[in-house]
Amino acid sequence: MYNLPTLEATREITSIAVLTSGGDSPGMNAAIRGVVRTALSYGITVQGIHRGFTGLLQNDIEVLSSASVSNIVQRGGTFLKSARCPEFHDPACRKQAAEILHSHGVEALIVIGGDGSLTGAHLLEEETGVLVIGLPGTIDNDIFGTEDTIGFDTAMNTALDAIDRIRDTADSHERHFLVEVMGRNSGFLATHVGIAAGAEMILVPEYAVNIAEVALQLATSRKAGTGSSGIIVVAEGNEPDLTSKIANELQQHGLSPHISILGHIQRGGRPSGHDRVLASCLGAVAVEYLLAGYSDIMVGVNKGEVVDIPLDDLIRYRKGLDPELLKIALQLHK
Repeated sequence: MYNLPTLEATREITSIAVLTSGGDSPGMNAAIRGVVRTALSYGITVQGIHRGFTGLLQNDIEVLSSASVSNIVQRGGTFLKSARCPEFHDPACRKQAAEILHSHGVEALIVIGGDGSLTGAHLLEEETGVLVIGLPGTIDNDIFGTEDTIGFDTAMNTALDAIDRIRDTADSHERHFLVEVMGRNSGFLATHVGIAAGAEMILVPEYAVNIAEVALQLATSRKAGTGSSGIIVVAEGNEPDLTSKIANELQQHGLSPHISILGHIQRGGRPSGHDRVLASCLGAVAVEYLLAGYSDIMVGVNKGEVVDIPLDDLIRYRKGLDPELLKIALQLHK
């Protein structure tokens, strides 16, 4: 359980809206439920926006009741649907979005999504004055200012379950598998999954790797009788077909690894208990922060405490992969 802040209401709000944007992540439904039911307990009207900023620009909005969020906490994805919205990069579209919110009487917007979605939220408030609060909803866990994000734990366990199964085949056929996990340009998911799975190697975009050295290590382990099979976890990165390119390079050094790309299974499925609690707490606290006079912040967690981070910091700073964590991973692979 997290230590929640004690906040005193200093602002009166009668109507808010909530949306999920960008890639979906397990636990988003629990976050929406936390927002809706907490707001309703204060007599605040809640309006749900379908399909993120895209739906906002299309005026796809409905009033949510307590019944609207019944029986959703255990469901993956987001019942409000989600979408990416390139149009929101245009200030004119953000101005249009503000006008639509005002036409519905919405005084504040809660955005659940990744760094791109939260950047859009920040610009919306900065340019139009619409009050915004962000919640970190992404399996990548790459958002500055928070140690954890909604969906990360579920995605890690989904990938871990898949790798445990792949290892059975790897052992049976004495083969190495390159298992690609999501994470874009972030190695958080790959590193945590690799440690939990006991992977022989973890390749992440934060640290350059010499494929010839990788091949030598694998060949040495095979000759020593300690590595006839194994799992190499690869963060997908931003380079197209990265894992295939690594496999081709390893083949040039005499190895024949198989490839397994886990893909979107990591984004779906029932959220873990951890993600349900995290999302529920952050959703509820987001409303408390609004009433306490806060806006243009993201609500996250740090050392067991629920904290607020200026959205501008998310744009200016990048969350780095803990080198000590990667050091531990390397030590465990020896």
